[in-house]
Amino acid sequence: MSATHTDPKAHTAEHHRYVIVGAGPAGLQLSYFLQQAGSDYVTLERAAAPGEFFRRFPRHRKLISLNKVHTTSADPEIRLRWDWNSLLHEPADLPFPRYSSEYFPNADDMVRYLADFQRHHGLAVRFGTAVERVERLGDGFLLDTSSGQLSCDCLVVAIGWGRPNVPAIRGIEHAIGYEAMETDPARFADQRVLILGKGNSAFETASAILGHASMVHLASPRPLRLAWNTKHPGDVRGHHGAVLDSYQFKTLHSVLDCVVDEIRPVGDRFEVRLTYTHADGETAVLEYDSVLRCTGFAMDTSIFSAATRPEMVPSGRLPQSRPDWQSTNVDGLYFAGTIAQARDFKRASSAFIDGFRYNLRTLTRLLRERYERVPLSYETLPAEPEGLMTLVLDRVNWSSALWTQFEYLCDALVVDAASGTVRHYVDLPEDHVVARFADSSHYYTFGLRWGRDEYADVFAIERHPQPDRAAESAFIHPVVRRYRGRTLVGELHLLEDLLAEWRRPDRHVAPLLSFFERELGSAR
Repeated sequence: MSATHTDPKAHTAEHHRYVIVGAGPAGLQLSYFLQQAGSDYVTLERAAAPGEFFRRFPRHRKLISLNKVHTTSADPEIRLRWDWNSLLHEPADLPFPRYSSEYFPNADDMVRYLADFQRHHGLAVRFGTAVERVERLGDGFLLDTSSGQLSCDCLVVAIGWGRPNVPAIRGIEHAIGYEAMETDPARFADQRVLILGKGNSAFETASAILGHASMVHLASPRPLRLAWNTKHPGDVRGHHGAVLDSYQFKTLHSVLDCVVDEIRPVGDRFEVRLTYTHADGETAVLEYDSVLRCTGFAMDTSIFSAATRPEMVPSGRLPQSRPDWQSTNVDGLYFAGTIAQARDFKRASSAFIDGFRYNLRTLTRLLRERYERVPLSYETLPAEPEGLMTLVLDRVNWSSALWTQFEYLCDALVVDAASGTVRHYVDLPEDHVVARFADSSHYYTFGLRWGRDEYADVFAIERHPQPDRAAESAFIHPVVRRYRGRTLVGELHLLEDLLAEWRRPDRHVAPLLSFFERELGSAR
């Protein structure tokens, strides 16, 4: 890839190779990786300290990211599989569990942790510096900030959620937003409350007022998505089960699949007109004392000029990106953190620290390849079945990146038939691998995947623990794929395992060894 550089002499603004906008967990993580690499960067943050989002959200202060302090392994890499809050750093002398031992920690602990992480590593963050406008400057960017102008070759936006996502409902202005609502549950005593939304913020709110309100309804057009069904940690989590119990046991609390057509104030209450989505077009008018909007957030694009405004996904909440997290329409503009989840939306964990911390380690390698001409690293090994089998099993049994970024990040094995060797690349998005090696006639990807069949009851799955039925595994398990160019030509699933240890001779070693013997032999 060719490097592109803005000539700093073309403008009097202070120039850096990389400018990162935002000093939340994503901005700090990328800052750390670039600093460790000796890269020229600066991070701009409008607030006076890191992690401004966590100073306000979640409103009831309990995070949904796991903090599993006690595990069966002493290996720091494996422990990261269940530590969803720590940022990556070497040595790992500042882990998040030092700040809380709670399984679901308080958001204030995250605020303290991020501030200490920035200070501990001396990251080049300029606080109190708001980016007011982003424009093109040659092949790079010019930023107008509250502290003056800066220019850069590469701009990485890690601003997180910038504005509430407000649905187009007639009378939506009468709903109180999640960002502004009262958090004292006594405020809703004896009230009939409608909560717009069925995500975690809606259930967080419902759980808080459940024992105080006389009636709580959660409403959205689509059915409820439970994390234990979807395997996506951003869907509704099990610790909100009391709300669902209350619904199923008919305590007047309900979960409604409906389109809200209008919210109309009538005296000191609200009439809400709605159309049920699974009831042959049935309509209803229901009365509430309060209407709360818990419909999520969206990226704020107001800082971008017309020439630098990124294309957005159809909902308008997230920017569209290429396989390398670069904007689809603005060259040199990259996204980091929760706003960079479009390519694995509702699948892996790119919306959360435990996912994007690995994405950003990979992004650093891709940025340095483009802008600093540092080749993407890989290891070389002989194209021999036994060695490849050992490598794959070692990685899937150890890597926390492949674990938390299941179905998204993978390792690649690129075969060079002429030399009889294989190049091993780690932690790349699978769609990036396919694009990168589109001209290669023989390469593999491997990572971890969930079974995606529809189960009537996820707690009563009929299992078939035979190696030749491994593709029917419901639990997370290793999958190896062979590609020819962009075409998938072979795939092997290895059986799931209760403790996620894939080393059994009959279930894992023998099938994987046979797969490589067959596939490597077919290319000779």
